Amino acid sequence: MLNRTDDARMAFEPAFLEIAAGDTVRFLASDRGHNAETIDGMFPDAASAFKGDINEEIEVTFDVSGIYGIKCKPHFTMGMVMTIAVGDVAEVPASFLEGRLSNKARNRFEEQIASGNLGQ
Repeated sequence: MLNRTDDARMAFEPAFLEIAAGDTVRFLASDRGHNAETIDGMFPDAASAFKGDINEEIEVTFDVSGIYGIKCKPHFTMGMVMTIAVGDVAEVPASFLEGRLSNKARNRFEEQIASGNLGQ
């Protein structure tokens, strides 16, 4: 979780991640003032939500296949989001982008999904 990457301000690096079910992801607050947490309605129904504290390094094991929307709560409206595709995901659920998202967050999710060739 960074204040700035080569491409964006307030961003996760990487912004899109493809992993196998059962893999663990470590979220590092490389710059202060960030956290990682699931976004309501943007992860598989059978999966559990998670929420890291500000400046906390957390490890999360993703056991349920599907698409996960992750945010930094303090910078969510600025578009600080990432997408994690777990398992063999052929398409993005139609409801994935239906929640309340800022234009910046929605645009970043759309870019991440396109870069991962999901739903195509």
